[in-house]
Amino acid sequence: MSQSAPRLFVDHDLAADLLVPATDAQAHYLMTVMRRRAGEEVWLFNGRHGEWRGVVEPVGKRQCDLRVIDRRRVQTSELDIWLVFAPVKNARLEILVEKATELGASALLPVLTERTVVRRLNLDRLRAHAIEAAEQSNRLDVPEVREMIGLDQLLGEWPQYRRMIYADEIGPAPAARGALLALSPKPCGVLIGPEGGFTTTERDRILTLWDVVPISLGPRLLRADTAALAALAMTQAFIGDHSA
Repeated sequence: MSQSAPRLFVDHDLAADLLVPATDAQAHYLMTVMRRRAGEEVWLFNGRHGEWRGVVEPVGKRQCDLRVIDRRRVQTSELDIWLVFAPVKNARLEILVEKATELGASALLPVLTERTVVRRLNLDRLRAHAIEAAEQSNRLDVPEVREMIGLDQLLGEWPQYRRMIYADEIGPAPAARGALLALSPKPCGVLIGPEGGFTTTERDRILTLWDVVPISLGPRLLRADTAALAALAMTQAFIGDHSA
């Protein structure tokens, strides 16, 4: 989606006439890359106070502040969908975070399974990708990127109010469309296994959850990152903010 002004996520309160200091990276982007000058517009959001119009106020040659002018959009709440996934390698993981942000995931939860290959994550880098994707996709918030935890811990701490939509490639799960259309909207999590899938023991443990909905993603064998984005897109299409 094109924008008439640069759009930035800021970790500050937003209200008329507040002065928000730009980070070094934001100042470089605005003043060097985008060549914004004094008084030119920028749109700001923080995940709490909606989206605001601001203007650039240079402070020296390489730094600037952002003067908040007025609100363009009020904060809205989206369907609360967590994406729970076993991390994949390098660039594919960064693309997964980017696209899951664009698709409206409210939180990204890496999970360690028996067959998970990637066991260390650069969370700062992943969070930066989530911020950039939120800026580009017109979101009013940025998904939380959590620390990786083990599958047993995840399932043991899973909130009872939150439904689990589980992409089950082992058992005879119903097609995603029919299974999802039968559901009412509520907070949920979409669970995707690693390359190679969950073990039988892990699958049996997942299916003990109180409100778990197994689904099939179709006849083709999908890579883990493709499956995660397909399941998230289907969830949004049938019970999320694309279903209206």
